[in-house]
Amino acid sequence: MGEARAFDEIWGHGGPTNPRAPLEMLAGWIAETPREELARRLEAAENTFRQLGITFAVYGDRDAAERIIPFDIVPRVFLADEWARLSAGLVQRVEAINAFLDDIYGERRILADGILPPDIVFRNPQFRHEVVGIRPPHGIWAHICGIDLVRTGPDDFFVLEDNARTPSGVSYMLENREAMIRLCPELFRNFRVAAVDSYPDRLHETMRSVAPPGAGSRPVCVVLTPGHFNSAYYEHSFLADSMGIELVEPADLVVDDDVVWMQTIAGRVKVDVIYRRIDDDFLDPVVFRPDSLLGVPGIMSAYRAGNVTLINAPGNGIADDKAIYSYMPEIVRYYSGGEAKLPNVETYRCREPQALRYVLERLPELVVKLVDGSGGYGMLVGPTATKQEIEDFRAALIAEPHRYIAQPTLALSTVPTLTEKGLAPRHVDFRPFVLTGRDGVQVVPGGLTRVALKEGSLVVNSSQGGGTKDSFVLLPDSPQLQAQSQTLGGMFQQQELGS
Repeated sequence: MGEARAFDEIWGHGGPTNPRAPLEMLAGWIAETPREELARRLEAAENTFRQLGITFAVYGDRDAAERIIPFDIVPRVFLADEWARLSAGLVQRVEAINAFLDDIYGERRILADGILPPDIVFRNPQFRHEVVGIRPPHGIWAHICGIDLVRTGPDDFFVLEDNARTPSGVSYMLENREAMIRLCPELFRNFRVAAVDSYPDRLHETMRSVAPPGAGSRPVCVVLTPGHFNSAYYEHSFLADSMGIELVEPADLVVDDDVVWMQTIAGRVKVDVIYRRIDDDFLDPVVFRPDSLLGVPGIMSAYRAGNVTLINAPGNGIADDKAIYSYMPEIVRYYSGGEAKLPNVETYRCREPQALRYVLERLPELVVKLVDGSGGYGMLVGPTATKQEIEDFRAALIAEPHRYIAQPTLALSTVPTLTEKGLAPRHVDFRPFVLTGRDGVQVVPGGLTRVALKEGSLVVNSSQGGGTKDSFVLLPDSPQLQAQSQTLGGMFQQQELGS
């Protein structure tokens, strides 16, 4: 897919000299700020991230056990009306995800009414029979969702996948914004950008709102991490510190008579709400994998007894499985009574013989994914794959078609990005974060923009060489963002910018 065919979110289809009208001022800043100055600011940001320890681990890579995620200094911008449409679609989708989970582990009306084939649920390894019959407080299962979106045109947004288990990346959203405020203050003086720094407070309030009935007015909340060897450990500690709550490891917790206690130097403290960053398989060796050294024995018994809330709820993996994703338009329609405001990417279920034949005939044109894959692993991008990779996937599809879905290769939108050769368009996706508590659903006005730094690449995952950008959401009362007599680019020399 050539860059010229992709819609650029700042430059549009007209290129740097003819940008989108509402973003002419930003395009002017990009054009008039010297490349050396942008590079200096970028280096300052990455130095700060390195000093703070904002790193992630690359499993299986001995030469790069930990590295910072590359950051780009040019922000991605959502206009107020674009964000309003996205927010409405995100709220609808997350409400449907929670309704689906509450139903599938309860009455199963959606199966009785023939909307989903039962085997796609019951034969799915992400369906947890161990949580059938449990109903979390307020019927909320997915308290924190990361809904991955892609864009192909000015008004064309699609959901790429749903993340309802342990979506990561919110710390990068927050740290990217801090870096931009410090290094590019002129942008915030001229653009009315929605703040994202309230996220930790919003998250803490969401946790408190779903505490068990017996928790009282001051429920004790903690973040449960598998430990500092985990790839997202920085985020775990960052969120606990930002919320002012304890970061605990499994050894810090003990279950006694179906109650979870935190062991401290002052004695045991009853725990009411746990934001757990440990996957289901490893959460409780009594119920799930018996060889898990990361879990808390008995925690599922306390959960079933209603004495502790787990965020997100065990069993959520069925909602972000890619085979279930292919039915999300029907799921949204079933629970909301209306059509999905955010459409799916067209998806072929390889478990269906006709779809499998279609996919096998067009492998070089399609993107093929494992239904339970993540992180950019277990996928084929046909247009950029080698002949051997295509043939390997062909064999895997024939052997286990139920494990795969396929999608067309979309012309993902681009955003100008600073590269070694100067500014150039690079493909992006977007992960907004959606919180659901007792009082409803709220969409954080921002998110994590991931950028494929390799020219022509569509893979944005950090583990596959992707980077991140700040994501500006402009407020409804922002002034018209046209070029002015004094452009932003001309202002940079007046700034005392930290390095």
